[in-house]
Amino acid sequence: MTLDKLQYSEAKDTRSGFGAALKVLGEQNPNVVVLCADLTESLKMEAFQKAFPERFFNTGIAEANMISLAAGMAIGGKIPFTGTFANFSTGRVYDQIRQSVCYSDTNVKICASHAGISLGEDGATHQILEDLGMMKMLPGMTVINTADYNQTYAATLAIADFKGAVYLRFGRPVVPNFYPLDQKFEIGKAWHLQSGSDVSIIATGHLLNPAIEATLELAKMGISAELINIHTLKPLDAKAILDTVQKTGAVVTAEEHMYNGGLGDSVAQLLAQHAPHPMEYVAINDQFGQSGKPQELMDLYGLNTKGIVEAAKRSIARKK
Repeated sequence: MTLDKLQYSEAKDTRSGFGAALKVLGEQNPNVVVLCADLTESLKMEAFQKAFPERFFNTGIAEANMISLAAGMAIGGKIPFTGTFANFSTGRVYDQIRQSVCYSDTNVKICASHAGISLGEDGATHQILEDLGMMKMLPGMTVINTADYNQTYAATLAIADFKGAVYLRFGRPVVPNFYPLDQKFEIGKAWHLQSGSDVSIIATGHLLNPAIEATLELAKMGISAELINIHTLKPLDAKAILDTVQKTGAVVTAEEHMYNGGLGDSVAQLLAQHAPHPMEYVAINDQFGQSGKPQELMDLYGLNTKGIVEAAKRSIARKK
């Protein structure tokens, strides 16, 4: 795959990809059940609710109970998908996820929208930036962070067939849609978008589109960037990362998350163990978010094309 072969389609919000796939799953598998903590419209669950009301459970604003119910349903042979905002899907219910889902090895799919500072005006209390790290730390938890509508749609279908706990993160912002609609989503398998020789850009979630733009900007400067989408943070595609970094000798990670615990930390640990190379993070450094328009906040915190370009230059400079 090269960037000039990307087939862009109508820009959409990633949460709508989740909602569309959820209805398809309801039609395909009678064991799929859905639980929501009173945010049905925000999570785009209305289509499933209308089609399968007997398999839809609005638990109210009682997220801990929702996770416990889901774990019980999984023990009974169902495939429960839970839905609420990312802050409430992880931070508010961490104990229930740790004990009832992961420790108990239950087949629960924890699906979360409205993560990160791109949530915008709702402010720091809702803009969780630690969720990927929290979920990644739990034994047995698979962690997925999708980049566009099509990838979210494909990932939602894939996790229903996957046996085990999953954290699926998506969002509200409307973003370019470029993941091939017919491409199979492979859990734990990186998506290679562009070959390069000077620097490796490894991006996840809503930072993939700025990473694409950064790769094109760097090319205009004579810098050849290799671009990889890590949609599955755990299990990490170690081979894809080691192969690209061994080729380019420099790396940048880009994510809408804290420095601590996210994609960058996973890549840094891998490189420290197997192939130390210069590396730069594009992420948020030990700060909470704040209220504002989503793109203004992304620019304020440097989670944009310019931030990735500058990080790439720094990483390349360190290998000389």
